[in-house]
Amino acid sequence: MRARHLVVTAGLLGLLCVPAHAEARDISRDTLPANDGWAAAEGGTTGGAAADDAHVHTVTDRAELVRALDGGSDIPKIIKIAGTIDANTDDDGDRLDCADYATDGYSLKKYLAAYDPRTWGSARPSGPQEEARQASAARQAERVELTVGSNTTIVGLGSRAVLKGASLQLKGADNVIIRNLDLRDAYDCFPVWQPNTGGLGDWKTAYDNIWLRGATHVWVDHVTLSDRGHPDDREPIYFGRNYLRHDGLLDITNGSDLVTVSWSRFADHDKAMLIGNSDSATSDRGRLRVTLHHNEFTSVVQRAPRVRFGQVHLYNNRYVVPDGAPYRYSLGVGTESALYVENNAFTTPGHVEAADLVKSWNGNALHQSGTLFNGYPVDLLAIHNAYNSGSERDLTADVGWTPTLHTKIDSAEAADRAVVRGAGAGRIP
Repeated sequence: MRARHLVVTAGLLGLLCVPAHAEARDISRDTLPANDGWAAAEGGTTGGAAADDAHVHTVTDRAELVRALDGGSDIPKIIKIAGTIDANTDDDGDRLDCADYATDGYSLKKYLAAYDPRTWGSARPSGPQEEARQASAARQAERVELTVGSNTTIVGLGSRAVLKGASLQLKGADNVIIRNLDLRDAYDCFPVWQPNTGGLGDWKTAYDNIWLRGATHVWVDHVTLSDRGHPDDREPIYFGRNYLRHDGLLDITNGSDLVTVSWSRFADHDKAMLIGNSDSATSDRGRLRVTLHHNEFTSVVQRAPRVRFGQVHLYNNRYVVPDGAPYRYSLGVGTESALYVENNAFTTPGHVEAADLVKSWNGNALHQSGTLFNGYPVDLLAIHNAYNSGSERDLTADVGWTPTLHTKIDSAEAADRAVVRGAGAGRIP
């Protein structure tokens, strides 16, 4: 009995000594499964799966990440992020704050005094303080804007990989995969005042956590995107407007195409996702084809997403508006957009009604089916048309296309439960 006890004890000790990550599946060479949304079309999306060993990097700080990105080169590469990387650091890894970027005499106090609408008026800011703001902003951009080239896979290792303060820029890139990563707080130190925006003026910020501009074949999967650390609703009010520090969480613009966003979590943010950046960008026709499935949008004020031109398939997503959280709308139906919306679940407090979920921005059509609102089936199209009070045109149900590239589409109720368990970084099966 004693010998048997020693053997069993040794076995248990051996199991306890195995590192926690030893059993984790290596996802770095995974490619997008067949038929998994628009990014599976026209050859599919493989990211850096073809990388040789010399171009597989594990990075732990900003400097290593920048070297691994290789200036946005097209060479197949795999980048594994371990731990937390802060983009607002110098080459020695020391933390940089807004004061470190400020130059040429910029200060927020002087900026506010110079461009107060009561004295400055409605003209675009110009002069010494605006020039100093631009110079200061450029210094921050050098640190936080990180260019991602074609044929690249970026994955987080384990369940706690974080990229903080960075804006991943996919400009003209093709064949990119970003997975299992917590991207948080792309914080702009130097917002610009725009007097004529929205009639009363507004603050405009510079950085999206991920920004696709003319990018194609992109798969974003099991990421978490948020303002964590600096929520905008805690920022002060200047010139009667919230002093926003964040732009989008994931924006898809400038003719980007063939994108799948899956099993990801968008949280605690104002404008989450813009698909198509301008009503006048008619060159976007036939592009901006995007699939969004099994994502969670929680405490998101608007743009979940707002769409122009694109054929966007939106299915099995979960929307949550916490009690007391600010909210405007979820689905923005913009110019020539073609949203095909299936089996999504919305949970809201009493002051948010089903008629609030859809906002038309010069849109014409919306296909919807299988929607759950606080546990009850609703027809978003009929509700929108009945309650828009003539302020928005009625939408038709014919969006001119039917999705064929998709995974299994569950009921909204089943998807709601699955997304709670599985969406976000650190939750890849």
